[in-house]
Amino acid sequence: MEPLLVLTTEGLYCPQGDFYIDPRGKVRRAIITHAHSDHARAGHQYYLCHTHTAPLLKQRLGAHIRVETLPYGETISIQGVQVSLHPAGHVIGSAQVRLCFRDQVWVVSGDYKVIDDGLTPAFEPIRCHVFVTESTFGMPVYHWAKQEVLQERLIEWIQQVRTQGQIPVLIGYSLGKAQRLLHMLKDEGLPCWLHPSVYAIHETLITHHPELKQKLPPVHLFQPPGNRQLLQDGILLISPAVRHAGWLNRLEPYATAYCSGWMQIRGHARQRTTDAAFAISDHADWPGLLAAITATQAEEVWVTHGYAHILARYLREEQHIRAIDLSFPFSEEQEE
Repeated sequence: MEPLLVLTTEGLYCPQGDFYIDPRGKVRRAIITHAHSDHARAGHQYYLCHTHTAPLLKQRLGAHIRVETLPYGETISIQGVQVSLHPAGHVIGSAQVRLCFRDQVWVVSGDYKVIDDGLTPAFEPIRCHVFVTESTFGMPVYHWAKQEVLQERLIEWIQQVRTQGQIPVLIGYSLGKAQRLLHMLKDEGLPCWLHPSVYAIHETLITHHPELKQKLPPVHLFQPPGNRQLLQDGILLISPAVRHAGWLNRLEPYATAYCSGWMQIRGHARQRTTDAAFAISDHADWPGLLAAITATQAEEVWVTHGYAHILARYLREEQHIRAIDLSFPFSEEQEE
């Protein structure tokens, strides 16, 4: 029986349905797991994604793109292939893609995490024959602390910085990490100022999902170079792409904290040259990856992104699962 997916130069392709999943090259029909720019690229003729992802795609790629949407759990047929989307728990709108054709069931995870962050529907394990999993943090060293512990550490650092007369500047991806940080700070009563790149995503989310206002604090737009006095009693949230911008010097004295799973390793934290680092990630850690894979009961696992070779070898040698290393040439979200 022919496989439901094959790896091409453009990415994962379903020959039976004539569509791609998170393609790298420009294609006719693309199913998009979520709106991070290493998964959602411009140039496709038709897009299919979760309902909550569509506004983000249009905000990032242009209002002109042709987008079809699906809620979680609803099935459509594409040339005989039954396609449905299921919660991935990564960021708002993120989805796993389930494919069913002639009694074969394949699932493409996209990016995912298995903890409940209070914002996104929890990761849903789906039984399948073949599971295509990410492995961004596919090494045993990556083991996240509990969310409440991370929240306590973050708030303690902010309070310490403020008592020293410095402005706390948090660095995190504009989609996913920014909302998670804001959710952690919701009850602290701190004025939250957002760089324009973060504010644009925030406004798109709030406009299309008003219920998020109950989970996030009020925010304000900080337009660089801005007025330092605006930030005196609050925090500033910026994306990694602008962490070396010259206008930041006008905010002195300030202290920066990089919020990413990569901060689990001290060497990575030192490379970011920030004052503090918090291993807050929207991806599954090593135990999370193994738990998710086990829950699918998959007979075969394809491993993409990050440390694919390490996770695939572990699955083969330690868990005796057929595992293939796809070695995709990217390992973390790329900021627009």
